[in-house]
Amino acid sequence: MLDLVRLRVLAAVARHGSVTAAAKELHYSQPSVSHHLARLEAETGAKLIQRVGRGIRLTEAGRLLAERATEIVGRVDSASAELSAHVGLRAGRVRLAAFPSALGTFVPQAASLLAREHPGLGLRLTETEPPEALRMLRAGYVDVAVIFRYDDTAPEAEGIRLVPLLDDPSYLVTSGRADGLRAHRDSPWIGGCDRCRSHLLDLCARAGFEPEIAFTTDDVVAVQALVAAGIGVTVLPGLALQAHRHPGVDAIEVPGSIRHVYAATYGEPPLPPATAALLAALTATVNT
Repeated sequence: MLDLVRLRVLAAVARHGSVTAAAKELHYSQPSVSHHLARLEAETGAKLIQRVGRGIRLTEAGRLLAERATEIVGRVDSASAELSAHVGLRAGRVRLAAFPSALGTFVPQAASLLAREHPGLGLRLTETEPPEALRMLRAGYVDVAVIFRYDDTAPEAEGIRLVPLLDDPSYLVTSGRADGLRAHRDSPWIGGCDRCRSHLLDLCARAGFEPEIAFTTDDVVAVQALVAAGIGVTVLPGLALQAHRHPGVDAIEVPGSIRHVYAATYGEPPLPPATAALLAALTATVNT
């Protein structure tokens, strides 16, 4: 049986690419980390680490085991937190990953509600876009991921369960009167994250043109400042405008353009009590 401590060491080495950094994170000595790696190689019968000059790198077998080790360690840590939280939700933690405009709008209200109803339960927040949030969820680094999708028919990966939170309409954002997408076919456009940029291209294609994306930024404050300065036009979701609205921009809703916002969990029900409490707080917040 593989030793959990040694798997944790391998995961840390893979994460940092350094024995020194892994030792610092784990509060071990460097010789102790090297010893655990050597013992893990002996247990598996595989060469996991290759020396390169003064540094190291993982072999193919090492990378494979490190990926599984990361998932295993995350799940064990998650189980430990869930067990602590199970005792009447008086202790423990729950972890949430969410995209920026969710963190700037309804997530703080949900966090406040959770704190009032379960004052002993700690909440940890991570800001990240949906693809990374789902990877963190599957690896056990978070308990709930708030994500968005433009296609509400495509299935998610096995084990991911989606709870609908809200539908978020898109808006054409300009520095003058926003007359519709086609009226700005010759304007420079500002694109956002990969999913939003892909959605923008789809919207413009439906309107009969291909936009010139002259600028790319995920920062809604910067996007709107560029628009207000007359540098370009863009499409933003309603939550982004709710989180921040520049006084110098105009916005009109784009018909038929909705992104669907979900709370994602991993695994079969019933949910751990802390996860269920967070999910209930998110649902109650968006429904008020």
